[in-house]
Order: sequence, then structure tokens, then C-alpha cells
Amino acid sequence: MANLRKPFQGITNIIRFNWHFYILSIILILLWITIGIIFDLGEFKSIFWILFSLGILANAASLLASWYIYDASNLYSMDWLGDLGNENSKLSQRILNIHAGFDETSDHIQQKFVNSKLQVFDFYDGRKHTEISIERARKAYPAHYNTIKINTNHIPLQDHSVDKIFLILSAHEIRNPTERINFFKECKRILKSNGSIIVLEHLRDIPNFLVYTIGFLHFHSHATWLNTFQESGLILQKEKKVTPYLSYFHLITK
Repeated sequence: MANLRKPFQGITNIIRFNWHFYILSIILILLWITIGIIFDLGEFKSIFWILFSLGILANAASLLASWYIYDASNLYSMDWLGDLGNENSKLSQRILNIHAGFDETSDHIQQKFVNSKLQVFDFYDGRKHTEISIERARKAYPAHYNTIKINTNHIPLQDHSVDKIFLILSAHEIRNPTERINFFKECKRILKSNGSIIVLEHLRDIPNFLVYTIGFLHFHSHATWLNTFQESGLILQKEKKVTPYLSYFHLITK
């Protein structure tokens, strides 16, 4: 397979689209250093510099983990699909990739499933899914050529018409639980009886907390995802870790 990504593209995009966080971090680091130099901290000096070191390590850990996930792992090769990708990659299927405003996966999915018809849907709504990083990404990268804008409450396809639905690092942007459940009900409606829904997400768990600190609150917990799947009538057939920070859920209708 051709390599569709440039070296360090993942980590570069993260810094590029979230630069305000890194500017704030630099300002805080400089402010912290200034305080440590100017003021006599006395017995708190050691604690002060320990906290400073922990802050530096936290920033470094998030960047290193992001590089590993988005540049060094097999995320975009789709190898983590295992048998689901190996057995079906040559079949002619109808595949749907649904993203939340920034599409980094459609070309990779099409490359993996070369004989399939791929449709791309974008549910991003700036009034509800308020992420400045997505807005910047949308300006930097053009949409896939056959992308269709949709609402989360309706997918404009017939019942039982799709073989596979990919939701790669997108469904967590649906913050409202009722909206999220209704969206997955729509996915179930259009899925064939022998079809699959592939969900890949960060979780609000310890590994993601260790590298993203409070940023892990942007993700949903494992229990939240299981409840979403159950309430939408889907069955979790398989679950595994793609990296320590990414979880793969394979959903079916029966």
C-alpha cells in the first residue's frame, strides 16, 4: 500500500490546530521560571521546582504519546481491523465513513477496501460541536471529494443498505448523550443485518489521563460507550486496544 501520510504529519497537525494550548503552556512556563528566580521561596523552593518539572513532563508526555498514536502506530494502515479487514478487503461492499469535520481516514479506508464503494458523511455542526481545532483543520484541509453534510439525527440512506460504517475518532464529538444514542440508532437503521460498525476512540481512562491530564475529560468513559451501544440496540462483538490510548469496538446488529 502507498503511504498516504507525510512523516510527523500527526504531531504537526496537533500542534498546528491546538497552538493556543501550547502558547499558553509556554507563557505559564516562563511565568513559573520568573517567579522562581525573583522571589525567595524558602522551604517551598524544592516543591516549587518539582511541580515545574512535572508540568514540563506532562507537556512532553502528551506530545510523545500523540506522535506515537498518529505517526508511529498502525492507526492509518488499518491493520488493527484484523480478520475484518483481511477477509473482506477484496469484496465489493458499500462502506460509510462518518467524521466530525476533519477527515484523515477516508483515503486509507478506500485503499484498504479497494473494490468497495466508499461514501463520506460529515456530521459536524459548529453550533453544537464547538471545537476550535476542528475549525482550523477544516480550513487547512479540503473535504474528501464525495463528502456529504448530514445531521446526527438523520443519515440520508435507506434501511439496511450499508455493509460497514466507520466512526474513527469522531463520535466523541457528540457530547449530548441523547443525541449520541439517536445517532447510533440511525447507524443501526442503515446497517445490513450482517454488517459492522467500527468505532475507534480515546477513552476517559488512566492511560489517557497520564498523557493528556485534564484533556482526557474530552473523551467518554468506557461505561458511557457501552451504555450508548446498549441503548441504541447494538451488540458489542469485539473490543480491543489498538494502542494503550485507543480502543476499538466492533458492533453488529444481531
